[in-house]
Amino acid sequence: MLVFAASSIFAQEKKENDDFVKFGGALRFNVFSKSWVDNKTQPEATIDTWRLNVTARKKGVDLNFEYRFYPTFGTHFMKQGWLGYGLTDNLYMKLGVSQVPFGITTYASHSWWFQAPYYVGLEDDYDMGVKFDISKIENLDLSVAYYRQSEPEGPIFGGDVTFGQSGAGRYSYDLTPSAGSSNRELNQFNLRAAYHIGDGLEIGASGQIGGIHNTVLNEATTSTAFAGHLVADFSNFNFKGEVIYYDYAAKDDAGNDVNTLSMGAYGSSYPVATNATMYVAGLAYTIPVEIGPISSVQAYVDYTYTDKLEDSFVDMHHLIPGFMITAGSIYTYVDFAMGKNQPWLTSTFGTGLGEGQLYSDDAASKYYTDDAGMQGTPVPMDELDWETRFNINIGYYF
Repeated sequence: MLVFAASSIFAQEKKENDDFVKFGGALRFNVFSKSWVDNKTQPEATIDTWRLNVTARKKGVDLNFEYRFYPTFGTHFMKQGWLGYGLTDNLYMKLGVSQVPFGITTYASHSWWFQAPYYVGLEDDYDMGVKFDISKIENLDLSVAYYRQSEPEGPIFGGDVTFGQSGAGRYSYDLTPSAGSSNRELNQFNLRAAYHIGDGLEIGASGQIGGIHNTVLNEATTSTAFAGHLVADFSNFNFKGEVIYYDYAAKDDAGNDVNTLSMGAYGSSYPVATNATMYVAGLAYTIPVEIGPISSVQAYVDYTYTDKLEDSFVDMHHLIPGFMITAGSIYTYVDFAMGKNQPWLTSTFGTGLGEGQLYSDDAASKYYTDDAGMQGTPVPMDELDWETRFNINIGYYF
């Protein structure tokens, strides 16, 4: 999750007014054990990702480019790629694939897993368009953006694309077409405001409105999302909280309103409820240490509750306690990830953000049978258990 602080790099370089080109990247590994897998393959070790970064300036025009490779998921893609120019000391323009200004930026999370808004395209999302950042005018940061479409997709080699047939080779979650629902994102507008009180408090609000274009009907519906957020630093503590409401109003290829849409990233797609409210909170405490190369340990807990507004759908819980170890250029996340209807923390991948599952097996209820062999009234089964994944992510950033 760690990225280069491009804005601060460019700000420092701009003062020097020097042209430059810098190359960087990262290599990350995962070691994990899943509660829903009961065999001798656990724990497992994989390459999480390796990536290449380029930042540059030529005659006042900035470049920021990042390309990622995910061998485990069989895909690779561009995360971001934009040209930047400072129109004034307080106004900066980005043209290309940039981070969408919505909610808490850069991340609403502390852990390697993000918070749940990431999995519906509302945290650390990247799209293609133009963005204007207005910085620190009387303690107010303002961002205005127009995105013509989602970022370019990369190829998929194998993998699970049974729900969404294409479009899932990407870093951030966007709409992908699925059988009978040929939808894509088009013409999105974003506005984000963040007000700073002193050095340790940020209060903000965001709005997003865009089109969901059905290519079969050749018409678009309007989607909306709104967020209010708070970020606070006090002593060694950091708190991040936000409330997000979204309505991805859309139609299927027959013109019917739908209550789920396909969204995808990392080579796989799954159904997402089109209407929900998300409650996000995360608390972290940083402990400075001097143990060999280790300079700090940050303990944290991140939680999201997703209230799906379709009455028949089951809500989602996403809970990630863990800690991050900083040792020079090595960042290690140790997470005990837990979820109910979380799309990645389950034996039934991807089902949790759609209709969801209330009970611990495929049937919502069972029936008792009397002596005559007749079925009686339904008896509720055990509620869905928390699924867990112990995960260690080790990344070297250069």
